[in-house]
Amino acid sequence: MSGGDRIRLFCALRLAEPALDALVAWQRRHLPGGGEGVRLVPRANLHVTLAFLGSRPAGDVPAIAGVLREAAGAAGRVELAPERYRETRSVGMVVLSDLTGAATALAERVQAGLEREGLYRREQRAWLPHVTVARFRDRPRLGVTVEGMANVCPSDAAVMVSVPAPAGARYEVVETAVLGGR
Repeated sequence: MSGGDRIRLFCALRLAEPALDALVAWQRRHLPGGGEGVRLVPRANLHVTLAFLGSRPAGDVPAIAGVLREAAGAAGRVELAPERYRETRSVGMVVLSDLTGAATALAERVQAGLEREGLYRREQRAWLPHVTVARFRDRPRLGVTVEGMANVCPSDAAVMVSVPAPAGARYEVVETAVLGGR
């Protein structure tokens, strides 16, 4: 792909294997995947978004990765606790509490750095740490709980690309960044 090609990019915390195991097990127990119009987010796509950049020239990736690496290197120990299940009109998510404050500080550094570089414009609402676990056309209004779910710890941070596919987007890692607080 050339530097001028446009791709859908975002920065995210990737999740460690135990966190992925816990989320997938929770999805199977609590969400009606395939039924009631609910499409479960596949294991490979589970993550915590730090900043969604949308359609950007592929040539922006090195600058975005540089901002992410710098912010991630300064990150403290990130530990997130499942707080509640929440639905919007098109997604179901596990909302997370930032136990150490490090994830919120990291998201702030990433977003501010991307803004300084002219690569990003922040959303009006505050950053909400969460993992999208389901997508749907009609909100199913599931009354599920996250009680007993283990804490969610990231493995690293990454610049990712969203690749459209018939069964739903596939997320691919473009660049990774080590978290400093690990």
